Amino acid sequence: MRTILVFGAGGQVGFELLRTAWAEDLCPVGLLRAAGDVTNPTAVAAAMAAHRPALVVNASAYTAVDKAESEPELAFAVNRDGPANLAQACAAAGVPLVHISTDYVFDGFSKTTAWSEDDPVDPQGVYAASKLAGEEAVRETMDDHVILRTAWVFGAHGNNFVKTMLRLARERDALRVVGDQYGCPTPAADIAAAIATIVRARLGAAGWTPGTFHYAGAPATTWHGFAERIVERAADRIGRRPPVHAIATADFPTPTRRPANSVLDTARIGRVYGIAPADWVAGLDRMLDEILEPQGMDVKA
Repeated sequence: MRTILVFGAGGQVGFELLRTAWAEDLCPVGLLRAAGDVTNPTAVAAAMAAHRPALVVNASAYTAVDKAESEPELAFAVNRDGPANLAQACAAAGVPLVHISTDYVFDGFSKTTAWSEDDPVDPQGVYAASKLAGEEAVRETMDDHVILRTAWVFGAHGNNFVKTMLRLARERDALRVVGDQYGCPTPAADIAAAIATIVRARLGAAGWTPGTFHYAGAPATTWHGFAERIVERAADRIGRRPPVHAIATADFPTPTRRPANSVLDTARIGRVYGIAPADWVAGLDRMLDEILEPQGMDVKA
């Protein structure tokens, strides 16, 4: 049995990686921060020595986009230094690494079509800059890696946009959600399944194609469109369906400038690994089936 060591098992994707379908000879082992603090090189080395993984997945991340503006040291420690520490440990052990990144590495404004892996990066804000720095640390340290960029992640575990909309739909008579930012909602479970496919390729006879890939849901929508679908799909179970009104980004100011276009081009991962974009509507339904009881809302973290 070969170990797939998952750092950041407490996050949305990390949680799903531990319960996704793996090949019979692969066993995922998840580490929370207490046992696998990626900002601590000694802790990373100890975890690698203890588990002797066949492959490492880095699902750890600092994701508080606005808070990062006031906590740049912490954001860079997790999002830049963490991947650097993992890449150094993996390179020393001859172990491949899968690292999860984000659409925020692009500026989000200079292009109206989907972002491809070859488009120039231009991060806006501390969070975005720290995530790009993490990507660069992995590339500079080792060749045997896959960087997987994704966006608008949601799942049954942890906090996310879906759970926020469910709470607001129960509390308010109407919702106001930004309608001029476009992106691709992506179920965490589908991200985990995509990673499992990539891992199987790397550890199987065929081998893998290293590099940077995009993986996200389809079709593209706006936050307003996403919210409308959430409220519609949940209405029967929460007993409410408040209207969802579209507002402009300017009407909802935030410390960090949010990208107007977060749509990712996923053609490359389809060509190389045969992985299709996630059907986020189907993923939303699966999530709601898991977290909502038939007679009322029971949001499970």
